[in-house]
Amino acid sequence: MPSRKQRRRREKLQRHEWELVHIDEEGNETIVDAPETNKEERPRGRAKATRSRSRRPVREVKPPSWTRAAKRAALFAPLLYLFLSFGKHAPPVLTRVGISVLYAAVFVPMFFFVDRMAYRAYRRRVGG
Repeated sequence: MPSRKQRRRREKLQRHEWELVHIDEEGNETIVDAPETNKEERPRGRAKATRSRSRRPVREVKPPSWTRAAKRAALFAPLLYLFLSFGKHAPPVLTRVGISVLYAAVFVPMFFFVDRMAYRAYRRRVGG
């Protein structure tokens, strides 16, 4: 797949009107009429990109579950504890644990609702 820079360069070359020239044995140039092409026939830019994007299979999204949301929150709680531990004036251990548990409890429904939004969008795309 060409890079963005390569695509732009190719599009720039296709935008210009070039004259086709035939050089005979003596070195004289004669202009040759180019066969005209319809611009509707050639896909350009975003139309081509959207077509290739639609060919890609849609990634399956699992239905939301509270256990998966709880597991994700359990992963974030120790990370939050470590984040609170670093710094010049870290709070006491009991406060760090309490804040981490409180945030983990808030993360569970948040992760569930994010999963539910993703699942509903997937169902709309698939059409079911």
